[in-house]
Amino acid sequence: MAESKDGGLVFKPMEQFEVAPLFGDGPVGMFTITNSTMWMALAVLAVVALMVLGTRSRAIIPSRSQSIAELVYGFIYQMVEDIAGKDGVKYFPYIMTLFLFILFSNYLGLLPKAFTPTSHIAVTAVLAVGVFVAVTVIGFVKNGAGFLSLFWVSSAPLALRPILALIEVISYFVRPVSHSIRLAGNMMAGHAVIKVFAGFAALLAISPLAILAITAMYGLEMLVAGIQAYVFTILTCVYLKDALHPHH
Repeated sequence: MAESKDGGLVFKPMEQFEVAPLFGDGPVGMFTITNSTMWMALAVLAVVALMVLGTRSRAIIPSRSQSIAELVYGFIYQMVEDIAGKDGVKYFPYIMTLFLFILFSNYLGLLPKAFTPTSHIAVTAVLAVGVFVAVTVIGFVKNGAGFLSLFWVSSAPLALRPILALIEVISYFVRPVSHSIRLAGNMMAGHAVIKVFAGFAALLAISPLAILAITAMYGLEMLVAGIQAYVFTILTCVYLKDALHPHH
């Protein structure tokens, strides 16, 4: 929010998503260290702090950090096993890393003056394309040409199978697009709404109603941040299941 020339206030809810150099004011290049770089690095450090430093004691009576780490570990492990099956458990470290990185990126972005890397399609697209390439390679390595049976609906009438195969192929290649846009869109929309609500609260002066509205929106965004990390992870497990067991 900034002051306009006529003395009024101008809302700029999208300003928080601007990628800027961390040092200096020059253009952003391929190797420029930006605010996005810093907050992604902080997310990685948060993951290390929880899963490495938080569990280093490995106590029988766990500390608070160890309890949280064990709870998250068990939750994601069970998800991978339930959806992808026993064969999918070997890919658990990759899926666990994805979940924690997205989760911490989402929640760190809720801090005042923070930047949310997962609100940018450039970040979520890299994550989604990584999943797409990984499951495709796994599918062909494990099943060979049999992986193509994923696109052939053998239970459908023979006349409809070519049409359904084309639909399946299109939907398969659309996966990384929907996978990335869903996460980035939800994070960007939620943060923008919070910014707008905060701006209106400033115009209407601080009041219990304004504080309650912002608190409610912030609480909703905290819920969305966790849900989006969960949705991205569970879809990864579903795609992995298709790669491991492609037969309809």
